[in-house]
Amino acid sequence: MGEWKAQVSFRVRQAFRDDLAAFAAQEKRTLGNLGQVILEWGFEQLKTAGSTHRLLKYKIRSSSRQPRGTT
Repeated sequence: MGEWKAQVSFRVRQAFRDDLAAFAAQEKRTLGNLGQVILEWGFEQLKTAGSTHRLLKYKIRSSSRQPRGTT
């Protein structure tokens, strides 16, 4: 038997939805699939951080920095 899924709805700004849809198309995913990936990943990050306050305190480093060992 397959995994049961439940529908979840969110209200977001139209511009944000448009950006998500464009990114999903770039990744060759559906908007729903991209949302699922982001939600599951974000929830794992939230559980690790322990609270939304601690989670939002940290930021992802800029990708403009060169990895070690490269020039």
